[in-house]
Amino acid sequence: MDAMVFWKKQSKKEEVTEIISLDSKNIPKHIAVIMDGNGRWAKKRNLPRIAGHKEGMSTVKRIAIAADDLGVKAMTLYAFSTENWKRPTEEVSFLMKLPGDFFGTFMPELQERNMKIQLIGFIDELPESTKNIVLKAVEDTKNNTGMVLTFALNYGSRAEIIEATKAISTLVKQGELEIENIDDAVFESHLQTHFLGDLQNPDLMIRTSGEVRLSNFLLWQLAYSEYYFTDIFWPEFSEKDLHKAIQTYQNRHRRYGGLA
Repeated sequence: MDAMVFWKKQSKKEEVTEIISLDSKNIPKHIAVIMDGNGRWAKKRNLPRIAGHKEGMSTVKRIAIAADDLGVKAMTLYAFSTENWKRPTEEVSFLMKLPGDFFGTFMPELQERNMKIQLIGFIDELPESTKNIVLKAVEDTKNNTGMVLTFALNYGSRAEIIEATKAISTLVKQGELEIENIDDAVFESHLQTHFLGDLQNPDLMIRTSGEVRLSNFLLWQLAYSEYYFTDIFWPEFSEKDLHKAIQTYQNRHRRYGGLA
């Protein structure tokens, strides 16, 4: 096996070395992440919730770089859901400012790594300043050919599926599409992730913080993905934790409903 081995010392009392061995030929091409636990991370430290979101922004950079180093082709991050508007106004306002801080700080490194920024979600409903910032990031990296880093902003999978259904129904109504020709490929071409092409459906979905649900994230696209849940809060999620998630993925057998 062509393996990449990572070493990490643990325990202050004893020198314990942990080996994480990864098969470089079986790295998930597309990883989706539900970045959960920022608020609880902050509360645990008697800090305001927004401090957790700020720390989580740094984790995005670290994990994106780690994924890129491993050869991951696409990473989709659940940054803000259509339901998150229900949160306190102060917290929502801070979250809407984070994209400016993120791209203002990390864009040079993203460009250096040839990463391409993409968006899914109902972007037109974002505050004008936030919308302009994220659309500029997309424009500035549109010619890059490296890992596609997609941010799900004001995203909800049920709304996405309804939107796709309406678009396909319109084509049928206008006589541009026959009902019997509607298949997976046609439906996926109308989903917001269509720009990813063959990479549209994630191989691995990671959720942090101990919650075990999808929370309206990529419901169609995750149908045959491998799921990895961890109790670690997103601000604490490390490169080693990413390696562990991928190691777990590599130890599973994906059968897609068939037999091995």
